[in-house]
Amino acid sequence: MGGYNPMRRTLTTLVTGALLAAGPAMADLTIVDTSYRTGPYAANGIPFSDGYQDYFTLLNERDGGIGGEKINIIECETGYNTEKGVECYESTKNEDPLVYEPLSTGITYQLIPKATADEIPLHTLGYGRTSAKNGEVFKWVFNYPANYWDGASVAIKHILDQEGGDLNGKKIALVYHNSAYGKEPIRTLEKLGEKHGYELMLLPVDHPGQEQKSQWLQVRRERPDYVIMWGWGVMNQVAIQEAVNIRYPMDHFIGIWWSGSENDVLPAGEGADGYKALTFHNLGDDYPLYDDLRKFVVDGGKAAGAGDQLGTALYNRGMYAAMLAAEAIKTAQEMAGTSAINAAQMRDGMENLKITEEKMAELGLPNFGPEFEVTCSNHGGEGYAAVAQWDAAAKEWSLITDYMQSDQDVIAPLIEEDSTAFAQESGIEPHCD
Repeated sequence: MGGYNPMRRTLTTLVTGALLAAGPAMADLTIVDTSYRTGPYAANGIPFSDGYQDYFTLLNERDGGIGGEKINIIECETGYNTEKGVECYESTKNEDPLVYEPLSTGITYQLIPKATADEIPLHTLGYGRTSAKNGEVFKWVFNYPANYWDGASVAIKHILDQEGGDLNGKKIALVYHNSAYGKEPIRTLEKLGEKHGYELMLLPVDHPGQEQKSQWLQVRRERPDYVIMWGWGVMNQVAIQEAVNIRYPMDHFIGIWWSGSENDVLPAGEGADGYKALTFHNLGDDYPLYDDLRKFVVDGGKAAGAGDQLGTALYNRGMYAAMLAAEAIKTAQEMAGTSAINAAQMRDGMENLKITEEKMAELGLPNFGPEFEVTCSNHGGEGYAAVAQWDAAAKEWSLITDYMQSDQDVIAPLIEEDSTAFAQESGIEPHCD
């Protein structure tokens, strides 16, 4: 990684966190940001990390923290590398972090047994192991508000809407990152294909995704009716450009929410116009909260990055992830009767999190995302997502559908099957306290 030392950054950030706190003592509530500002996925990692950190900084600067407790942010660079992600976890877990947001399905898979043994919660916002939605098996893992199988189903629902409810004889291609992440939706798309009568065409793309000529030649040759993409980082840019090159209709090209940032579409210019992507939150910066982010964070020189990402799709997602963590902290503090909560109490707060429109409006984020409620048996929310479309002339995303719930008749049995198998392999007795 060009001589980059992730531990040096961690230690530096620890010192910075200490200086931000009142007096020389460390802040009481520690959050680890396993980021990636370097490598082939940096363009997507940077805005997420900026949004994640800036929200906690806002709470420190504007509110004095959460419940009177300052937030200490430890950033540890992973380069989107699973081994480095595990190293970050091992090097920071003794700092008493309340929660990890790994931002990588590969890292998540490695951390599930570790974090479970260490009793530290994981929040895998719209990624990771989908069957972790079953909280009876995955006590320390949460993937609200939606998961990959929800995304696959909502993409098919949108295509059904476009095709008048009939997909018999249609061909749908999945262009996917050839990793645990990219393979997540395959089973669900196969099951939905059995239900709706479409043929699924699988086109894996090897890391990091810069070479896709053969896959798009196959798309040109076989002309699938729709293409769904499970990409990340440079893979998204290359895929969209290749689709433009073969003149594939962009309004029939739908990315998962990790394939729907400005970084993915801007390089293709006008050619990307009409491209679609899923999302589980709203877009842009026309929310009262952003006035406070500018006033207390960006203008004060306290932004995690350059302060130029506010309102972008991935900045919004990082901010949203931090907001959900902050609301879980508030819930945990109320439940525990103390502001200085620990990881076990944070887990209880996450399991009792309830996000309502009223709460979102109070936070300065009206109509920003769907309502959902977490329970012991449901760590994943209700599975709502919407479709956004890129307007190349305006250089902005906009929602073109309402939030739709995924097909629970298909997904719920798959989650039950996969989580039960995991429980048996791991010797876990599913239960709710």
